[in-house]
Amino acid sequence: MTKQLAIMEFALLIALIAAIPLIVVGKVVGDRTGLVTASWYGERYRGKPTASGELFDPDKLTAAHRRLPFGTKVRCQLGKKFVVVTITDRGPFVKGREIDLSRAAFQRLANTDAGLIQIRMKVLK
Repeated sequence: MTKQLAIMEFALLIALIAAIPLIVVGKVVGDRTGLVTASWYGERYRGKPTASGELFDPDKLTAAHRRLPFGTKVRCQLGKKFVVVTITDRGPFVKGREIDLSRAAFQRLANTDAGLIQIRMKVLK
């Protein structure tokens, strides 16, 4: 009986994990909005392959995220300014940063001299 219960619990756990559409470090879940730290990356990576296989172009509205699936659209907002980016890469790998925007995407929100900004991030699809 104990072995059967353990198997059922394991199966339930797997089903629950499969049913979770998106979990992002406890800050953004599904369609909820979260306040996160954004950084940017640019020219140094131009033409280099991203984790998705696409060549990086700092002039496109793309971003890197550690867990969101490639192709996910994310709305990034700072005050009244916003930009919609597509996740094409993995990162940032610096503690405290949630999303790494392409230079073009970051510039839609703030001057790149800022380096880091606090944005509202919403997963669209």
